[in-house]
Amino acid sequence: MLSNRLVLPVALTALAPMLWGTTYWTTTRLLLPDHPLTTATLRALPAGLILLAIGHRLPRGDWWWRAALLGALNIAVFFICLFVAAGRLPGGVAAVVGGIQPLLVAVLASVVLAERLTGAVIVAGLAGVAGVALLVTQARSALDPVGVVAALLGAASMATGTVLTRRWGKDVPPLVLTSWQLLLGGLLLVPITLVVEPLPAARFSPTAVAGYAYLALLGTAVAYLLWFRGIARLPTRVPAFLGLLSPVVALTIGVTMAGETLAWAQVAGLVLVLGAIAVVIRSATRAVAADLAEPVGSGPERTSWRRATARRNA
Repeated sequence: MLSNRLVLPVALTALAPMLWGTTYWTTTRLLLPDHPLTTATLRALPAGLILLAIGHRLPRGDWWWRAALLGALNIAVFFICLFVAAGRLPGGVAAVVGGIQPLLVAVLASVVLAERLTGAVIVAGLAGVAGVALLVTQARSALDPVGVVAALLGAASMATGTVLTRRWGKDVPPLVLTSWQLLLGGLLLVPITLVVEPLPAARFSPTAVAGYAYLALLGTAVAYLLWFRGIARLPTRVPAFLGLLSPVVALTIGVTMAGETLAWAQVAGLVLVLGAIAVVIRSATRAVAADLAEPVGSGPERTSWRRATARRNA
């Protein structure tokens, strides 16, 4: 059973990948076609400016290079790799390769953050990849080496950014940290977009404006704020595995709004994905339960005991 301390953080964090799961439908139905980098820039930069206006705080000292690095890993590099992978791979294959990200986060967190890497988490990671494969892959999906490498680099980039965000961001409010990453990541995307991608020739219709506004406000500003808030409050592997909800939402939209048919293989994939998430959340619940245990004694020794117990079970 999910610990009461985890119910709200898990639920709010889960909203982030669920919002990201609407991106494909929004992009294909509302936005200007064939301008993925423009879309990425218009997602990140306005969202960062809005959150910066709310947070009223700029980086200081070492946080300038830290925020720039996190913005590159979580936003700029990730979006560029996503663009390359989407252009060279069928969407299903790109999603499957990217599905390795939760396992990468779990491994990196065990090294960098000393979070415990259990066999159950490893199995859950592999089950998550298999589940995404069943959800989105078609039988005749082709493999392009450059596309596969880009998808892997994108997953590795965001996995690294996720773990470093947890390590460095303890003393920075999630709103502030999110604004820095989106703003600096968006600024990194601007020159790359101008060089690589021609400016849109078509006018922005009211529909496109509404689509970009939704993507920037809800799909980026709100989603990333919830995401980084979850990274700060939960064991790092939990937000990473919740990210598997994104293809689940995309599939649900396809079935309910685009008239797609749900095959038995996709049902099996859904079960695997949700099972993998449940296993990881259960392990986090055990860690919280250990942290709440109260041994005899009080003061510094008790606090030290609780922290040590939490580290062993995290």
